[in-house]
Amino acid sequence: MSDAHKPRIHAASLAAGLIVMAVGTVYPYIVTNGAGHADHTLAMLLFWAMSAGLVRGVGFVPRHWVWRVLFSGWSCALALVLFGLLRVLR
Repeated sequence: MSDAHKPRIHAASLAAGLIVMAVGTVYPYIVTNGAGHADHTLAMLLFWAMSAGLVRGVGFVPRHWVWRVLFSGWSCALALVLFGLLRVLR
């Protein structure tokens, strides 16, 4: 494997994953709706962003294209944007 294709730490994704993990731990109400009940769509998007951020952030790049897409830095960003939009709209 050439140096250009070696997996490396991706600082932005790792930071996003760690921040999401910390915020979700300290303030779990971020994934609740107006009535204080768990909003599973918000939780799914936030946990997807956290998982993708941590997986890509530590330098792991899956071989299969489906997993590579789901756990990429771009999917982390997409999940965070969707989470933000749904959080504002709900």
